[in-house]
Amino acid sequence: MAHAASGRFGDSAPDVPRFTAAFDAGHGSGGVARSSSAAGSDGVPGATPVSRTRPVCVRIQLLLTAVVVAWVVLLVRVLTLSVPGEPTARERVQRQQTVTVHLPARPGDIVDRSGEVLLATTVVRPSLYVVPAQIVHRWQLARRLAGVLHLDAAELFARLDRNRDKQFLWVKRRLSEEQRRRVEAMGLPPGTYGFRDEYLRVYPQGTLACHVLGWRDIDGVGRAGVERSCGELLRGRDGRRVLRVDALRKAVAVDERASVEPAPGATVRLTIDAAIQRFAETRLDAVMEQWRPISATAVVLEPSTGEVLAMANRPAFDPNRPARGSAGWTNRAIQSRYEPGSTIKPFVVAEAVRLGRVRPDEPIDCEHGVYRIGGRVLHDHHPYGTLSVTDVLVKSSNIGMAKIVGRLSREELHGVLARFGFGRPTGIELPGEASGLLRGVSEWSRYSAASLAMGQELTATPLQVTVAYAALANRGRRVVPRIIAAVDGRMRVSFGGAVTPVLSETVSDWLVRGPLADVVTRGTGRRAKIAEFRIAGKSGTAQKVDPDGGGYSSRKHVSSFVCLGPVEAPRAVVLVLVDEPSVGDVHYGGLVAGPAAAEILRFTLLRLGVSPENVPRTAAERRGGRRR
Repeated sequence: MAHAASGRFGDSAPDVPRFTAAFDAGHGSGGVARSSSAAGSDGVPGATPVSRTRPVCVRIQLLLTAVVVAWVVLLVRVLTLSVPGEPTARERVQRQQTVTVHLPARPGDIVDRSGEVLLATTVVRPSLYVVPAQIVHRWQLARRLAGVLHLDAAELFARLDRNRDKQFLWVKRRLSEEQRRRVEAMGLPPGTYGFRDEYLRVYPQGTLACHVLGWRDIDGVGRAGVERSCGELLRGRDGRRVLRVDALRKAVAVDERASVEPAPGATVRLTIDAAIQRFAETRLDAVMEQWRPISATAVVLEPSTGEVLAMANRPAFDPNRPARGSAGWTNRAIQSRYEPGSTIKPFVVAEAVRLGRVRPDEPIDCEHGVYRIGGRVLHDHHPYGTLSVTDVLVKSSNIGMAKIVGRLSREELHGVLARFGFGRPTGIELPGEASGLLRGVSEWSRYSAASLAMGQELTATPLQVTVAYAALANRGRRVVPRIIAAVDGRMRVSFGGAVTPVLSETVSDWLVRGPLADVVTRGTGRRAKIAEFRIAGKSGTAQKVDPDGGGYSSRKHVSSFVCLGPVEAPRAVVLVLVDEPSVGDVHYGGLVAGPAAAEILRFTLLRLGVSPENVPRTAAERRGGRRR
């Protein structure tokens, strides 16, 4: 009975001695031995309590680890929020409760020297956008909008499809009011489209002074001319409007303290006279039609101040639609480089006279039109025997110039050309001005001095040549040209107008009143005479380099003429340059460019209020009853 009871309860209840042995296992080796023996004899492991508590311990450890990690993360976050520069909770809440609207500044205007002729201004135009994420029938919408706005339907659909999840997409910017009305009349679903007002740059005078003004791209960034060089002044300062919004992101109030009103751009007043500019451009149009050249350029300068009264080029472009006239983008007056030819000769003669190497009335043997320098033979357009230094300029003798320049050292020749500004930019406030080329003396060959005296082996821009002649008109004082007169009514502070003496008054006066005045009355510039004023000038007929043969072309020329007046007190200097006239066989500068330059000078002097002079006529003119 006892044995049977022991077996039955052994299966259902703990054996007290065996439990005691397990307890003793942690207190001595005897206990361990008994536990092992009992485990082996009874089949119930004495380690059962230990194996049951191990998972509990692991769970506790994991829980403690998770708690520690959570506290560490919380501590790191608290420290992060307290780091300078990190947004605080309050700032994040404020950011969620406010919306900042960008307020673009209105760009400033550009006006002519009078301040009355508006050359560039800004108007407001609506721009159309859509919400692609709200559009269900993209193709239908694309087809309907394309028909109204003259867009490509397939291209618009492709854009809508690519941006189907976006909340904003421009369709067309700066629409006309008629286009806006037509879009609104389409009855598009609310919430799928909208309009935003944007500024549009417009040029009320069309192509007038386009190379001076430049243009702006669709984002309002100046890409050329004054629009680029004065971009910061014209741009103004953008503002912002901070709006308080509710949970639905609807505006409920304006935060006046955080809002900033935009500051409009400055008004830039140019030195350009709109009337002179328009007349110069009209005369260039006539030159283009008569001579069919590649291009034509005119520059009008006030010599005592350096103010540019006109700067014109053909071909031109309309800054309202610049992409349509990209062939006419180049401002050739400051960017095109050419060999000035005979227009360089007065500066060489001036230096020789200044240094006493020649006298104005000294005779020069011009070798009847043929003269050898080493292995090179020089020719004149007409065979001359003996000419005075004055007549070397009047007749534009290459041989006479070669003999005069032979009395100067290389350093003296280089020095006078550098003083008059050749080989470096003039400093006018326009982007992209070229420097021209005047090589150092160490790079010259044995023929370089004679070539330079004839206007070869150096290049210049039309503006550089005009500025050099303005120094002669200004009695030997070179003035840095300027095209910005004032900003917001205040005179513009710049390098423009800076004066540098480059020649004595005596030599300058002799050149202008003597040889250069005689060029017009009896020399190569006779076609440049005008009735109201006695003027001075110099022609230039430069052969262009032949890219195929490597030498100079006998057919391609740059024809130019520079004139200034009145002779006694010059008020304006005008240069007209014609690149590759193609009509006829004779392309002398006095013939091609002289008449246009003289007409522009006449208009300019009358425009400036200069009283006409009583200019005596020659005997030939009196016999013919008219001027040539």
